[in-house]
Amino acid sequence: MLSPQQLVPGDAVALVSPASWPDETVPAWMVDQIESWGLRVVVGKHVLEHRGYLAGRDDDRLADLNEAIRNPEIRAVIATWGGCGSFRLVQGVDTDALRVDPKPLLGYSDITALHQVWHAAGVPALHGAIAGKHSDHVRRLLMDSAETTVTADAAALSAQVTTTGSAEGVLFGGNLEMLARAVGVVRFDLAGVILLLEINRAAGLGMVDRALTQLRFSGALDGIAAVALGSIDQFAGYEDRDWTILDVLRDHLEAIQVPVLGGLPLGHIEDLVTVPLGVPAKLDTDAGTLMVSPLSGRWSSTGRSQGDR
Repeated sequence: MLSPQQLVPGDAVALVSPASWPDETVPAWMVDQIESWGLRVVVGKHVLEHRGYLAGRDDDRLADLNEAIRNPEIRAVIATWGGCGSFRLVQGVDTDALRVDPKPLLGYSDITALHQVWHAAGVPALHGAIAGKHSDHVRRLLMDSAETTVTADAAALSAQVTTTGSAEGVLFGGNLEMLARAVGVVRFDLAGVILLLEINRAAGLGMVDRALTQLRFSGALDGIAAVALGSIDQFAGYEDRDWTILDVLRDHLEAIQVPVLGGLPLGHIEDLVTVPLGVPAKLDTDAGTLMVSPLSGRWSSTGRSQGDR
């Protein structure tokens, strides 16, 4: 993997909208948050444009993204919103420039499509957001080479899918639907990977079933080391002909036969934890923890986590 530089005060961060447009108040509070860390913010020209549910034309959103990648002063890229539309950009990302000057992309949900481009280019990314009570952890990930320990919540719905075992591997993944949609479009190798999965209730159980089936039958899940399962709480109380989200997940994950740790505060929840992607991680179902190394991909000499607990 190509390690991004650790940010220092005075470095610049780009805000872009590669998918849907955010509420008009979002860029302002994001700028305030990032500047409070001692960093400068460069706001993309098209972050607030409207074209249906998209933040402007594809070419314009892509131009903002590539400008951030190519600008040597920009040390990290943060998406203002998810929604829909980042998948349209995957074939136009300047991956040559990204490899020459690796910098992380922060986002989740629809931004998973672009995280796959980063992963294929060998550049770590960040799954999460700067909002919520864990926002300072994002600063430490970018500026202090923080490690992260994510602890499972036994009361969370997805905790009921947890199995036994432990695994080590590079952490990668994100939104289930976006991962499945990318099969045949974006090249990504999941062999040996601890697969992070977050699932929002954009549709019924059929969407979840189809996405997992596509990943399994395409061979994309062959050789994965484990599954780190984020929040599925949006499906709480939802049934379809006597099946719940738990039935669908168990049906597919039992067929893969790898350790599964559910109950992780990742994905579509208010106080999600941000974790690096494309770096070494350790999953332990007995301890209920997912430990993730810094963006540099190196563990500290103490071997102890410096991140959120």
